[in-house]
Amino acid sequence: MGELFRSEEMTLAQLFLQSEAAYCCVSELGELGMVQFRDLNPDVNVFQRKFVNEVRRCEEMDRKLRFVEKEIKKANIPTMDTGENPEVPFPRDMIDLEATFEKLENELKEINTNQEALKKNFLELTELKHILRRTQQFFDEMEDPNLLEESSSLLDPSEAGRGAPLRLGFVAGVINRERIPTFERMLWRVCRGNVFLRQTEIEDPLEDPTTGDQVHKSVFIIFFQGDQLKNRVKKICEGFRASLYPCPETPQERKEMASGVNTRIDDLQMVLNQTEDHRQRVLQAAAKTMRVWFIKVRKMKAIYHTLNLCNIDVTQKCLIAEVWCPVSDLDSIQFALRRGTERSGSTVPSILNRMQTKQTPPTYNKTNKFTSGFQNIVDAYGIGTYREINPAPYTIITFPFLFAVMFGDMGHGVLMTSAALYLVLRETRLLAQKSDNEMFNMIFAGRYIILLMGMFSVYTGLIYNDCFSKSLNMFSSGWSVRPMFAPNGNWTDQTLESNSVLQLNPSVSGVFGGPYPLGIDPIWNIAANKLTFLNSFKMKMSVILGVIHMLFGVTLSLFNHLYFKKPLNIFLNFIPEIVFMSSLFGYLILLIFYKWIAYDAVTSKDAPSLLIAFINMCLFNYNDPTNKPLYRGQAGIQSLLVVIALACVPVMLVVKTMILRRQHLWKKHLSQMRDARPAENLETLEQTGTSSPPGLTQQGTQKFGGVRVGNGPTEDEAEIIDHDQLSQHSEEGDEHSEEEPFNFGDMAVHQAIHTIEYCLGCISNTASYLRLWALSLAHAQLSEVLWGMVMRLGLSSRSGGGFFGLSIIFSAFATLTVCILLIMEGLSAFLHALRLHWVEFQNKFYTGQGFKFVPFSFESILEGRFDE
Repeated sequence: MGELFRSEEMTLAQLFLQSEAAYCCVSELGELGMVQFRDLNPDVNVFQRKFVNEVRRCEEMDRKLRFVEKEIKKANIPTMDTGENPEVPFPRDMIDLEATFEKLENELKEINTNQEALKKNFLELTELKHILRRTQQFFDEMEDPNLLEESSSLLDPSEAGRGAPLRLGFVAGVINRERIPTFERMLWRVCRGNVFLRQTEIEDPLEDPTTGDQVHKSVFIIFFQGDQLKNRVKKICEGFRASLYPCPETPQERKEMASGVNTRIDDLQMVLNQTEDHRQRVLQAAAKTMRVWFIKVRKMKAIYHTLNLCNIDVTQKCLIAEVWCPVSDLDSIQFALRRGTERSGSTVPSILNRMQTKQTPPTYNKTNKFTSGFQNIVDAYGIGTYREINPAPYTIITFPFLFAVMFGDMGHGVLMTSAALYLVLRETRLLAQKSDNEMFNMIFAGRYIILLMGMFSVYTGLIYNDCFSKSLNMFSSGWSVRPMFAPNGNWTDQTLESNSVLQLNPSVSGVFGGPYPLGIDPIWNIAANKLTFLNSFKMKMSVILGVIHMLFGVTLSLFNHLYFKKPLNIFLNFIPEIVFMSSLFGYLILLIFYKWIAYDAVTSKDAPSLLIAFINMCLFNYNDPTNKPLYRGQAGIQSLLVVIALACVPVMLVVKTMILRRQHLWKKHLSQMRDARPAENLETLEQTGTSSPPGLTQQGTQKFGGVRVGNGPTEDEAEIIDHDQLSQHSEEGDEHSEEEPFNFGDMAVHQAIHTIEYCLGCISNTASYLRLWALSLAHAQLSEVLWGMVMRLGLSSRSGGGFFGLSIIFSAFATLTVCILLIMEGLSAFLHALRLHWVEFQNKFYTGQGFKFVPFSFESILEGRFDE
């Protein structure tokens, strides 16, 4: 359970893998997903590494598979996903896979090439068929004497007048339908009106053999006279990418050609159908194993990519790797290495050796499907520093609760809970669908967060007694109107009917029948001063929750100081911080509770203002006649608390910096003495000429060169002693090591910034929690406005058609409720709760300056969560 509240303990380990077993061992580690490999060849070019050829072969296989997958999707063939997780193939199986993929790719390319050629031939024959059919209609029309005379006069008026026979040439072809207007204008301008164009549309669209798109085309025939016009017409047709086809001049020849074209089209259609059937069979067979092939290839590529991160020893028989791994999973890692060695058939076991290092390990927090959403909220602020307190377990409760304080409504909470509960109960089926909708995936990933937010909203809505802006009278109101004793007698039915507004006096006997058992009395929902009452209640509640939340955050910093053995931070950071906040704002909370207890309905009008009392406390002003004291001795206690709070500031600001400087000078003096001690021992040896001073045993000497000399402990014992002594007096040893010299100015500025930020933050952060009050009131008012402006219209109708009007109005009310109050207001409350945790809560104890543990895992690679 400890790993939930603090990140996992990590260790740096060295792996010695035999060359023949390295592939299988890395494969088992990828299936386990518990080690993060370090790159031991950072200066080596990626093209000069050992297994670069294998990586290229895997990339080539992946390219071929993507080509096949593209063809499968183009053919609208579903890919089977059985959920199978195949084992990584052995390196010797790569040749078989390459041969299979090469054969499949070549076969598909050959089929596509042949099919494209057949489709192109089929398109040409189809266009020729339409040309022969349409041109016959054109020639039939041209046999009309009037039309022939008109066209002849247009082509050559002089010859038409002499009655000479016309010898017209013509060309026929097909062109895209949208190019017809431009094509016609170009013919008219270039040929100067000496050509005759007839065109008609082809009803059925034709398939483009290259792209597979449906194209609308038109048949045209152009009549002209002379070779010069013929050349011009052909150039224009070529420029507009029109397809020209030979067309016989006599009807008999056109009929015979049409018959032959139809026969060839039928034969070609049969061949196309057979080709398409063969292509479908090949793609369907590939679709069944496509996912398995992808998994195998990408696993192999990941393994070889990881092997490129390792070092190879001089004998070329062993690979050396360095990995970060959790200490708790060392047994599982060793078992995976043993399993990989056995699978490879090697007789030499792989070795896992833990290493001592001063490098900061990565941060790893174990999560499950419930805690992962809350951990992502924390990680979005910053990855936690190694082994510091993890805010995620506390966020599981505080985040949905603070959200619910701003979103308190039983009705809206039930709707939100129902939506989240649907996602939770159907999560297995929804996960199997693998939706590509980014918005849905984000909501689905936070389904447990939404579920808790909805449940807490139902609870806070019960406290507020608010359900779609209406109150529920579950326990009967504590207020009683009858019998009611007014100053001049009893209130009668006539009094109640004749007055739209009546004022209830809580101090009169018989009006109040006792406190409401749970939450706010429903009578407040119809009170004129409802907003005034709720303002006061929710504002005080926000301050109480905010101060408690911040005090809890400061308390968590104590556990960080204890774990990292920093006693100086405990006495000069934690204690002054907790005392400062408790003396001012903790005392303010006590005043709120005291005022609630000390004053009742009779004496409430004489109660002083807490805000003015707190301001006077900070200003040492106790002679304000407008604000009476709450209790005896208030001035003395408040003055003492303010003085204590002010005394904490120089402790954090100055004392800690001076102690750190003193510790640095002491460590510097100690290191100088330790460096000078071997030289003194050497001089003693030279003067006496002995290898060991007289009177010293072997256990009481020091090691100098290759001989134990001196009169102190060994070097290892001396390091232990020095470390123990320094740990008792220094709590900043990790931050100010020998590599990073102590800088008094930087430390003073850093401590001053921290002190000022904390002291001012106590004020601004407390005020920031008032957003709980503001958003709660805003949500309640929006809900009330929506009910009054929409739903009341349907309920106020008393006619026969009111039911149908109510149905329409209720639909509008439900839509606006979901869009505005659930989605927009819910998102607003979510963001404000997120800010309260990131800024007001986590900055009290959480630094978030670590880096995430990213293990080598096949599952993550196949899901595409990070680049391979």
